[in-house]
Formats: sequence, C-alpha cells, structure tokens
Amino acid sequence: MKTGKTATQSKNKCTACGTVGELAPLADEQLCAKCRAIVDLCKRSPDSLQKLSRLAGFPDAPSGSQRQIEQELPDVLDAVRYRTTDRDRNTWYVSVSELDGNPVEIFASTAFDRDQHLQSRISNLTTITRLISLILRHVFMGEKLTLEKTLTQLHRSSRQPEDLPEMLGKVLANYSKKKPLDVDREPAATP
Repeated sequence: MKTGKTATQSKNKCTACGTVGELAPLADEQLCAKCRAIVDLCKRSPDSLQKLSRLAGFPDAPSGSQRQIEQELPDVLDAVRYRTTDRDRNTWYVSVSELDGNPVEIFASTAFDRDQHLQSRISNLTTITRLISLILRHVFMGEKLTLEKTLTQLHRSSRQPEDLPEMLGKVLANYSKKKPLDVDREPAATP
C-alpha cells in the first residue's frame, strides 16, 4: 500500500514536453501538470489551440474545425459540363472539375471567343474562374492561399496589355514579398 502522493502519479517523462517529474495519466499518456493544464484548456476552449499556436510563432496554425491537409491535384479529373445562356442569349459552357465529388476547378467558354468585343469579357471571365478555382482548391483540398498564387492566376488571366487582370495584378504586387511592379499609387479618398 502506497502512502503520501496519489498512486496515479509516477516519475517518468511527460509524453508532450518530455519533462521528468510527477505525472498524471490522461488516456494512454502521462502528462506533467503544465501540459495537463494546456490539454484541459483546449478541451474547454477549442479556439485556444489556435491562439496558443499564434503566440508560439505559428500564425497559420489551423483551428480544430478546419481541414488543412493539403492534397495534390491529380493530372486528370472528372468533370461535369453545363450549358447555359446569358442575358444576351450567348451560349456558354461551364465545366466543373471534381475530386471526390467536390468542385476543385471551374472553367467557362463560349463559341464567340474570337469576337473582339468579347475579349475583355473573356479575360475577366478567365480571371473569375481562375480565382474561384483557387478558392475551391483551398476549401476542398486544403491548398494554402497566398498572395503569390493569386498574382500568378491574375497574370495567367491577362490577355491584353492594361486589361483588368493586369491592372489588379500590378496593384496587388505592391503588397507582395516579391519585387513590386511599377504602378501609380494614389491614396484613397476618405469620406
């Protein structure tokens, strides 16, 4: 029969931090008092794990409810094609690429893409679909969103000099860690 300290405590290494000392069991693990307090805090307040990670210098730590396991996009995907008509009665084809039944890319095209009038619309359409695809891969595949990836998609969407994707890319490049592009910057007027 043991006397003094409780029988549940032992002098091994803490499973979490490796501290040698008195430990208490938790499930199949042995934790020191400090690590046990952190585990209890995380159980009470799931958001605390993200806050602690940020304080420890890991600003992109996912919360417990987020699925952040980044998958690689396969070379070939299943797709569903939709035919739709806009208000000007132009026929459009929208293809949605799927991975495990989830949308990960979206493309749109029309038979009128040689029409000069539609070139700027198509450039804007390409921009929209590329950025939506980037968001879908983030939501359903855990792909990390970065400004650099956004700039790449804007650059790839640009069809003519000084079109909307190029202008947006130039402005956003000023916020990039890479070399900013030369663009006139005017402060926004305050109301």
